[in-house]
Amino acid sequence: MLKSIIGKKVGMTQVFDVKGNLVPITVVEAGPCIVTDVRTVEKNGYSAVQLGFGEIKEKSLNKPQAGFFKKNSLSYKRTLKEFRVSEAAGFSIGQEIRADVFKAGDYVDVSAVSKGKGYAGVIKRHNFSMQPVSHGQSDRTRSRGSSGAQGPQKVLKGLKMSGHMGNECVTAQKLLIV
Repeated sequence: MLKSIIGKKVGMTQVFDVKGNLVPITVVEAGPCIVTDVRTVEKNGYSAVQLGFGEIKEKSLNKPQAGFFKKNSLSYKRTLKEFRVSEAAGFSIGQEIRADVFKAGDYVDVSAVSKGKGYAGVIKRHNFSMQPVSHGQSDRTRSRGSSGAQGPQKVLKGLKMSGHMGNECVTAQKLLIV
Protein backbone atom coordinates (compact mmCIF):
# COMPACT_ATOMS: atom_id res chain seq x y z
CA MET A 1 0.00 0.00 0.00
CA LEU A 2 1.11 3.57 -0.54
CA LYS A 3 2.84 4.86 2.60
CA SER A 4 3.58 8.35 1.34
CA ILE A 5 1.52 11.25 0.08
CA ILE A 6 1.64 14.04 -2.44
CA GLY A 7 0.13 17.23 -1.18
CA LYS A 8 0.66 20.65 0.24
CA LYS A 9 0.69 21.99 3.78
CA VAL A 10 -2.52 23.81 4.62
CA GLY A 11 -1.93 24.87 8.22
CA MET A 12 -1.32 24.00 11.83
CA THR A 13 -3.93 23.27 14.48
CA GLN A 14 -4.35 21.17 17.60
CA VAL A 15 -6.61 18.37 18.82
CA PHE A 16 -7.19 16.53 22.09
CA ASP A 17 -6.45 12.79 22.16
CA VAL A 18 -8.47 10.20 24.12
CA LYS A 19 -6.37 10.81 27.27
CA GLY A 20 -7.06 14.55 27.15
CA ASN A 21 -3.56 15.57 26.01
CA LEU A 22 -3.23 18.45 23.57
CA VAL A 23 -1.58 17.25 20.34
CA PRO A 24 -0.27 19.73 17.73
CA ILE A 25 -1.03 18.60 14.17
CA THR A 26 -0.25 19.76 10.64
CA VAL A 27 -3.17 19.79 8.23
CA VAL A 28 -2.15 18.51 4.79
CA GLU A 29 -4.22 18.56 1.62
CA ALA A 30 -3.49 15.08 0.24
CA GLY A 31 -5.84 14.47 -2.59
CA PRO A 32 -7.50 13.63 -4.75
CA CYS A 33 -4.56 12.17 -6.66
CA ILE A 34 -5.04 10.69 -10.12
CA VAL A 35 -3.13 7.64 -11.36
CA THR A 36 -1.33 8.99 -14.45
CA ASP A 37 0.81 5.94 -15.27
CA VAL A 38 1.27 2.34 -14.13
CA ARG A 39 4.75 0.78 -14.34
CA THR A 40 4.90 -3.02 -14.58
CA VAL A 41 7.72 -5.51 -14.18
CA GLU A 42 7.18 -6.86 -17.69
CA LYS A 43 7.37 -3.48 -19.42
CA ASN A 44 9.57 -1.33 -17.14
CA GLY A 45 11.47 -3.83 -14.99
CA TYR A 46 9.87 -2.68 -11.74
CA SER A 47 6.42 -2.16 -10.29
CA ALA A 48 5.28 1.40 -9.53
CA VAL A 49 2.39 3.83 -9.77
CA GLN A 50 2.73 7.46 -10.92
CA LEU A 51 0.30 9.88 -9.26
CA GLY A 52 -0.61 13.42 -10.29
CA PHE A 53 -1.74 16.19 -7.92
CA GLY A 54 -2.84 19.81 -8.37
CA GLU A 55 -4.40 21.40 -11.43
CA ILE A 56 -2.32 23.40 -13.93
CA LYS A 57 -2.99 25.13 -17.25
CA GLU A 58 -1.78 23.62 -20.52
CA LYS A 59 0.35 26.67 -21.36
CA SER A 60 2.48 26.00 -18.25
CA LEU A 61 3.54 22.57 -19.56
CA ASN A 62 5.98 21.78 -22.33
CA LYS A 63 4.80 19.81 -25.38
CA PRO A 64 5.95 16.32 -24.23
CA GLN A 65 4.22 16.74 -20.86
CA ALA A 66 1.01 18.03 -22.46
CA GLY A 67 1.11 15.18 -24.98
CA PHE A 68 1.44 12.64 -22.17
CA PHE A 69 -1.75 13.92 -20.52
CA LYS A 70 -3.63 14.15 -23.85
CA LYS A 71 -2.63 10.60 -24.82
CA ASN A 72 -4.12 9.25 -21.59
CA SER A 73 -7.06 11.75 -21.74
CA LEU A 74 -6.29 13.15 -18.28
CA SER A 75 -6.53 16.65 -16.87
CA TYR A 76 -3.21 18.48 -16.53
CA LYS A 77 -1.47 18.00 -13.18
CA ARG A 78 1.19 20.17 -11.54
CA THR A 79 3.03 17.49 -9.54
CA LEU A 80 3.87 13.99 -10.74
CA LYS A 81 5.35 11.52 -8.26
CA GLU A 82 6.14 7.85 -8.65
CA PHE A 83 5.63 5.36 -5.83
CA ARG A 84 7.00 1.81 -5.81
CA VAL A 85 4.38 -0.82 -5.01
CA SER A 86 4.61 -4.58 -4.63
CA GLU A 87 1.78 -5.23 -7.11
CA ALA A 88 0.64 -2.67 -9.70
CA ALA A 89 -2.22 -4.81 -11.04
CA GLY A 90 -4.79 -3.13 -8.76
CA PHE A 91 -4.26 0.31 -10.31
CA SER A 92 -5.50 1.73 -13.61
CA ILE A 93 -4.84 5.03 -15.41
CA GLY A 94 -7.38 7.66 -14.39
CA GLN A 95 -8.18 5.99 -11.05
CA GLU A 96 -8.67 8.48 -8.21
CA ILE A 97 -6.85 7.91 -4.93
CA ARG A 98 -7.98 9.89 -1.91
CA ALA A 99 -6.51 10.39 1.55
CA ASP A 100 -8.83 7.69 2.95
CA VAL A 101 -6.14 5.07 2.16
CA PHE A 102 -4.59 6.24 5.43
CA LYS A 103 -6.27 5.42 8.74
CA ALA A 104 -5.89 7.06 12.13
CA GLY A 105 -3.00 5.39 13.92
CA ASP A 106 -0.93 4.73 10.75
CA TYR A 107 2.64 5.96 10.58
CA VAL A 108 4.07 7.68 7.49
CA ASP A 109 7.38 9.20 6.40
CA VAL A 110 7.17 12.73 4.97
CA SER A 111 9.85 14.18 2.67
CA ALA A 112 10.01 17.84 1.70
CA VAL A 113 12.41 20.66 0.94
CA SER A 114 13.40 22.51 4.11
CA LYS A 115 13.12 26.27 4.48
CA GLY A 116 16.17 28.06 3.08
CA LYS A 117 18.09 30.14 5.63
CA GLY A 118 20.82 31.58 3.41
CA TYR A 119 24.48 31.84 4.43
CA ALA A 120 24.98 30.82 8.06
CA GLY A 121 27.94 30.53 10.40
CA VAL A 122 29.02 27.38 12.20
CA ILE A 123 27.23 28.25 15.45
CA LYS A 124 23.84 28.40 13.76
CA ARG A 125 24.54 25.77 11.07
CA HIS A 126 26.34 23.02 13.05
CA ASN A 127 25.53 23.94 16.67
CA PHE A 128 29.14 24.82 17.54
CA SER A 129 29.91 26.60 20.83
CA MET A 130 31.38 30.07 21.00
CA GLN A 131 35.05 30.77 21.66
CA PRO A 132 36.04 32.42 24.96
CA VAL A 133 35.28 36.14 25.11
CA SER A 134 38.16 36.89 27.50
CA HIS A 135 41.89 37.51 26.89
CA GLY A 136 41.48 40.00 24.09
CA GLN A 137 39.70 37.74 21.57
CA SER A 138 37.11 40.28 20.54
CA ASP A 139 36.93 39.31 16.86
CA ARG A 140 36.97 35.49 17.03
CA THR A 141 34.15 34.66 19.43
CA ARG A 142 31.85 33.14 16.77
CA SER A 143 34.54 31.42 14.69
CA ARG A 144 34.92 27.65 14.48
CA GLY A 145 38.56 27.42 15.53
CA SER A 146 41.33 25.52 13.76
CA SER A 147 40.95 23.53 10.54
CA GLY A 148 42.77 20.44 11.75
CA ALA A 149 46.20 18.92 12.21
CA GLN A 150 49.37 20.23 10.60
CA GLY A 151 50.05 16.91 8.84
CA PRO A 152 47.67 16.77 5.85
CA GLN A 153 48.19 20.49 4.98
CA LYS A 154 44.81 20.70 3.27
CA VAL A 155 41.18 21.11 4.22
CA LEU A 156 39.67 17.64 4.55
CA LYS A 157 36.37 16.84 2.81
CA GLY A 158 33.25 16.99 4.93
CA LEU A 159 34.69 19.46 7.44
CA LYS A 160 31.93 21.42 9.15
CA MET A 161 32.23 25.03 8.07
CA SER A 162 29.99 28.02 7.53
CA GLY A 163 27.95 28.07 4.32
CA HIS A 164 24.50 27.71 2.80
CA MET A 165 21.94 26.36 5.27
CA GLY A 166 18.56 24.81 4.52
CA ASN A 167 16.84 24.41 1.14
CA GLU A 168 17.58 20.67 1.04
CA CYS A 169 15.43 17.55 1.03
CA VAL A 170 14.76 16.30 4.57
CA THR A 171 12.61 13.40 5.80
CA ALA A 172 10.57 13.28 8.99
CA GLN A 173 10.04 9.62 9.85
CA LYS A 174 7.26 7.81 11.70
CA LEU A 175 4.69 10.59 11.87
CA LEU A 176 1.36 9.54 13.36
CA ILE A 177 -1.84 10.10 11.37
CA VAL A 178 -4.52 11.59 13.60
